[in-house]
Amino acid sequence: MYTEEVELFLEEYKDSLNKAKDHYSNELLQIRAGRANPKLIEKITVDYYGTMTPISQMATISVPEARMILVSLWDISMLKAVSKAIESANLGLNPSDDGRVIRLIFPQLTEERRKELVKEMNKYTENAKVVCRNARRDVLDEFKKMKKDSVITEDDMARLEKDVQKLLDDMIADIDKMSSNKEKEIMEV
Repeated sequence: MYTEEVELFLEEYKDSLNKAKDHYSNELLQIRAGRANPKLIEKITVDYYGTMTPISQMATISVPEARMILVSLWDISMLKAVSKAIESANLGLNPSDDGRVIRLIFPQLTEERRKELVKEMNKYTENAKVVCRNARRDVLDEFKKMKKDSVITEDDMARLEKDVQKLLDDMIADIDKMSSNKEKEIMEV
């Protein structure tokens, strides 16, 4: 229906939207909702013999209970360093170790903390939507250049604007759905 060049721009636009959604999804996983989630500490880095290494690459991270994360290090000598890294990550968790494993107990969230988490999540939500809108603006700018250069017609431009807007609306609906699900999870007592 469209030229190959137009199709290429549409594919890039879809990729941009999907990347924004994936990034947003990862950000949501890192918000602590009273339940233990290994994603929360996977990205924390520790100085492992001169190299900053994520905890996920130096330990097994498991969730034996709903509100506990168990970190089993492969190199026990790194126990204190990993504990310090988790403490300094400001997650509101106090690691406790028994000389072999690190336990992270998630305290019950207060109502005030839940509201703070929802505000933080709403910032992520708005950022994801802004990224999607910027992608729309960029692809429409390309199409306007193509129309100006007579590569596409006025009718094609109108159809493309509708298609691009529909893709954006669908993605924003997905983001809103993810946001409301996470908000329910956070506010659940």
